[in-house]
Amino acid sequence: MASSIVSDLGLGSGLDINNIVKVLVQSDTAAKTAQLARQSSYNTAYISGVGSLRSALTAFTTAMGKLNDKAAPSFNAFAASSASDSVVKAIASNTAVAGSYSVEVKNLATSSKVASQLLSGGVNESIPAGDLLIEQGGKTYTVKVGVDATLQTVRDQINKELGSSGISANIIMGEGGARLVLGSTETGVGTDISVKGIAKLEIDGTEPMVSGGAGYITSAAKDAVVLIDGLEVKSASNVIKDAVSGISLELTGPSVAGVATKVTVAANNDGLKTSVQGFVDAYNTLQKAITAMTKTSTDADGNLVLGSLTNDPTTRSLLSDIRGVLSEMGGGDRLTTLSQLGINTQKDGTLEFNSSKFTAAMNDKKLGGEVQALFTGTDGIFERMNKAIDPYNAADGSLATRKNSLDKVAKNISDQQAALDRRTESLTTALTRKYVALDTALGKMKAQADQITSIFEAINAQAKKS
Repeated sequence: MASSIVSDLGLGSGLDINNIVKVLVQSDTAAKTAQLARQSSYNTAYISGVGSLRSALTAFTTAMGKLNDKAAPSFNAFAASSASDSVVKAIASNTAVAGSYSVEVKNLATSSKVASQLLSGGVNESIPAGDLLIEQGGKTYTVKVGVDATLQTVRDQINKELGSSGISANIIMGEGGARLVLGSTETGVGTDISVKGIAKLEIDGTEPMVSGGAGYITSAAKDAVVLIDGLEVKSASNVIKDAVSGISLELTGPSVAGVATKVTVAANNDGLKTSVQGFVDAYNTLQKAITAMTKTSTDADGNLVLGSLTNDPTTRSLLSDIRGVLSEMGGGDRLTTLSQLGINTQKDGTLEFNSSKFTAAMNDKKLGGEVQALFTGTDGIFERMNKAIDPYNAADGSLATRKNSLDKVAKNISDQQAALDRRTESLTTALTRKYVALDTALGKMKAQADQITSIFEAINAQAKKS
């Protein structure tokens, strides 16, 4: 055995100390090293899988959120269009009725815009201290003007204190001085701005400016006036929601005198189909992502390869819960299941959307009015789907808890690896010292043996001569 560890590269005895120590240390630590490598690989894959699953769930719920946007609702059974968006824009809700309407905008609703009297001192005009009372629509706002105030500081103070209430101020320089100008985002009759409390800035917003005096700039605030199929409608806002059932009209400009704009409301089958397809696509993206994480495969050598979440009980439970939502009956009168819209689950868990069956449901069975309730209504598919997903994907859900546990395992593995590295270093140092000492001792013994051999050779030589 000794001859097998002799190396010409060694010192003294010829032992290859580095290689001997390396082999002995590996023999001592190999099992633990392999164990930690397996644990780390498994845990890292699991962390990655949980992170990917949470990302996929978030993407799915975000897609549902966009389809359920209250500002731009999907799944409306009807769609409205205007012959001239520069005059009126129309949005139909799920309660609209198919038909056409003639809309003539006589005038838009306007807001109050008023100016103070002409102040010769310009932006630096001195304004006496006191309470500046700004009144609009039955509300009074008090701006406390301090000493040494100027027209500019009063303007800045108004914007700071009343900006959130929709009132803004500015200064317009003109011939002979400056005026404080107040405006508002509120429209309609009775929203005129008046200012009291400080004589220099008093304004009666219902009176026009005369010469250098104060008042409204162009006109007092007005209501919108619209003729809908010849019937006059007045509105304090340029968005009229109640004049025609199920239709919101946004007035964008006055009509040419005597010229009406046609607003058409029709079945929104194409829009409904796009929204339903959007849900199917979002769900299938989630299903495919989960399948990729849970499937098994074989590599080039025929070895079984597991996905990052293969056989994970939490993922199986999640899949069961969200698939259960798809099979539950809705609360509609006639439309209660996705299959009625041509949506069915395939063998791989993804959804199939049958366009022909959907078209028949819209045209023949007239189910368009119930699609919105099935998806976005109270206890609809979106609400139930979010309830199913939330226990898993919430900030304190089971996946977040799992991630925290896996992070702790990763930390423990790292600590064990650090301890193993320290043991490897310590063992290497100790064994190296021992073999260096052995090498030194063997070197001395070899030198002594060589010396004794020389003595005997000298004796033999002398004996031969005699």
